[in-house]
Amino acid sequence: MIKQLIPKDYCLKCKGCCRFKEEISVWAPCLLEEEIQDLLDRKIPPASISLKRRIHPVQVPGQEGFLCPFLNTEDNHCKIYAFRPFECQLYPFLLNLRDKKIILTVDLNCPYVQEAAKTPAFKDYTAYLAEFLNSPPQMKLLKSNPQLLQAYEEVAEIIELNS
Repeated sequence: MIKQLIPKDYCLKCKGCCRFKEEISVWAPCLLEEEIQDLLDRKIPPASISLKRRIHPVQVPGQEGFLCPFLNTEDNHCKIYAFRPFECQLYPFLLNLRDKKIILTVDLNCPYVQEAAKTPAFKDYTAYLAEFLNSPPQMKLLKSNPQLLQAYEEVAEIIELNS
């Protein structure tokens, strides 16, 4: 599990992440092979996983856009929080691939990032995250799961990871 930066109460009030403008979105979390198997072993419907190894957002009748199928919209809780995917644990940080380099970035649309980006706690967390992601086991995980490396827009570059 990745240590979390954003306080739980803050996230539960936000109603920003886990929601997508399109059904096929770069923002829908990618899944590791072992995460897919874990979800299937837990009797998660296979339709919740796209062929491109992503969580497959669903349209909610009477609403615009799409939602993560694991989001409980009544209380904004994640139904799989205890075993949520790597990318969900990482958010609002994202892994970008730019010019064959792995760049740790942060989503500029996250309200917490907008408030906290210049704080010492945010700086300390990004240092922790860079050290964690640069560790040999995590580098191996990233290299064996290239689907985690996307071309996100509206992000700020934090640091280039070892690659």
